[in-house]
Amino acid sequence: MALAYDGAIQRLIDAFAHLPGIGPKGAQRIAFYLLNASDEESQGLIDAIAEVKEKIRFCDICGNVCEASPCPVCADPRRDHSVICVVEEPKDVMSIERTREYRGLYHVLGGVINPMANVQPSDLNIAKLIERLKDSEVTEVILALNPNVEGEATTSFLSQLLSQTDITVTRLASGLPVGGDLEYADEITLGRALAGRRAVV
Repeated sequence: MALAYDGAIQRLIDAFAHLPGIGPKGAQRIAFYLLNASDEESQGLIDAIAEVKEKIRFCDICGNVCEASPCPVCADPRRDHSVICVVEEPKDVMSIERTREYRGLYHVLGGVINPMANVQPSDLNIAKLIERLKDSEVTEVILALNPNVEGEATTSFLSQLLSQTDITVTRLASGLPVGGDLEYADEITLGRALAGRRAVV
């Protein structure tokens, strides 16, 4: 049987280990860093987590994270309201914004279709997207989902769903590696992919 630390320190390690991208050793390093951190630094982390849980919500229009709904993008009259870029998660909005190539609106699905994880289309923010497209000035929907199996399945589902409308459906052009995540793409690659988007056949 593997040895574990006593009480609170092991619970803290276990809590960090549940976070995405942090393994057991990374969780242990963070826990011991906080153990030796000043009270001010530790309290700052506690306050930041509490503030996020208290203040952050999802935009009623696009599903992006914000402190007040509608989010700054949806509320900005200078944005191009004829184009909606569909992304998987709120972090993808920031990835595309950093390219400075896109001035339209966004729609966050909150995931992708993944039967292995029991995620069906009804579990995603698709109904609200369809609702946004009714009686609106949208002429183009960009499908900017991660180029992996689940992202491709969701892109295919959405393109078929939107083929019943007069709206042009496009997707990001090549330049993004298959199996990669938008979060880790550099600004130049993502910018070129966005600028060179093509129609979904």
